[in-house]
Amino acid sequence: MHLVVLSSLSPFLAWLDIAGVAVFAASGALAAARAQRTIVTFCFFALLTGTGGGTIRDLLIGAPVFWMHRTLPVAICLTVATLVWITPQRWWSSRAIDWFDAVGLAAYAVYGASKAINAGVPPLPGALMGVVTACLGGILRDVVAGEPSIIMRPEIYVTAAALASGLFVALSMAGLPSFWPAAIGAAAGFALRALAISRGLALPAYRG
Repeated sequence: MHLVVLSSLSPFLAWLDIAGVAVFAASGALAAARAQRTIVTFCFFALLTGTGGGTIRDLLIGAPVFWMHRTLPVAICLTVATLVWITPQRWWSSRAIDWFDAVGLAAYAVYGASKAINAGVPPLPGALMGVVTACLGGILRDVVAGEPSIIMRPEIYVTAAALASGLFVALSMAGLPSFWPAAIGAAAGFALRALAISRGLALPAYRG
C-alpha cells in the first residue's frame, strides 16, 4: 500500500522540517559551546547535527540531498549557530541539548517517515527512515565531539523516534484526516522523550 501524505500535509510538514533543522542545529552549537570552541566549530556542529539525519535519509531513499538544493536549511543552521555563539552560556540550562534534541527528534521522525513514504518506500521501512532522520544527526554530533553517544545512554531515545514515526505511518494508513497523524505522532514522540529526560524513563537493560 502506497501512502500519499506529503501533498496534503505540506504546510505542517514544512514547519516540522524547519523545526527539526533549527533545534538540532541548536543542540549542535550548544555542544560546541560546552567545549568552548570557536565560531567555525559552532557552525560546523550546527550543520552536522541539523542536516546529518536528513542527509543519510535522502541518500538511502535515492532523493536529492535536501540542503544541496535549498538555501534555507543551511541558512537556519548558520543563523542558529551565530545566535548561540553570542548568547551567554549561563542562559542555557545544563540539559538544554537534551530538550532541543527532544523537539527535533519528534519533528524529524514524522517528517522523515513522510518523505520516505512519498518517495515510494513501503510503510515499515518508511517508519524506520523516520527514526534514521531523527537520530543520526545527534549520533554524528556526539561521535565528532568525542562524547558517549546518546544512544548508549539507558534512557529512552530511539524508541521515542520510533513511536513518533510509527504512529504517523499507522494513523495515515488508517485514513485519519491529514493533519492528525503528524500532530499525534510528533506529540507522542516528544512526550515519551520528555518523560525519559525528566524522570529517567528507560527500557530494561540486558542482564545476560
